Amino acid sequence: MGLHRAGFDVIGVDLHKQPRYPFTFVQGDATTPPVDLARFDFIWASPPCQAFTIAQNAAKNAHAHPNHIPAIRSILRASGKPYAIENVVGAPLENATTLCGLAFGLKVKRHRLIETSFFMFSPPCPSHREDYFVIFGHEVSNRRKGTAAGRKNKIAEGRKAMDIGWMNRGELSEAIPPAYAEFVGRAARAA
Repeated sequence: MGLHRAGFDVIGVDLHKQPRYPFTFVQGDATTPPVDLARFDFIWASPPCQAFTIAQNAAKNAHAHPNHIPAIRSILRASGKPYAIENVVGAPLENATTLCGLAFGLKVKRHRLIETSFFMFSPPCPSHREDYFVIFGHEVSNRRKGTAAGRKNKIAEGRKAMDIGWMNRGELSEAIPPAYAEFVGRAARAA
């Protein structure tokens, strides 16, 4: 959605079906792209993060989750197209900037690293003293108030915090706010 808001026509690729994906979708393996990357003006990649995420206890579970980042980076570099790779803090991205929902006026602290093939400033992450949510696994938590919104309810609070109204709880737990991709997409267009 963020790339669409930045002015791109969006085609998504994922190994798994994405029935609520709002744009053209191609099911396939991104490590062997099922589309001709030369057709695109900009490429966004979000390889699986489970090998690096603290929520999965990365140090203990890294062996169970392959690191696709080097292969994806190689494919993107070979395409010759501007690109961005997004992942969690702790992922082996090169010269990455960190984005935070609070910097975009959202009510979510969801730090993500973004590696780009072009220069990009990042907005500063504001104080985490204000009211915000964190969304991980199947939980939406209000950190300032110290309350969990719960596993079976209040998904609407997580959707509102991230500005994503169309996803279910599982999809939301793996998503980034569209504001991140819009910001990066606009930087790519400017570059």
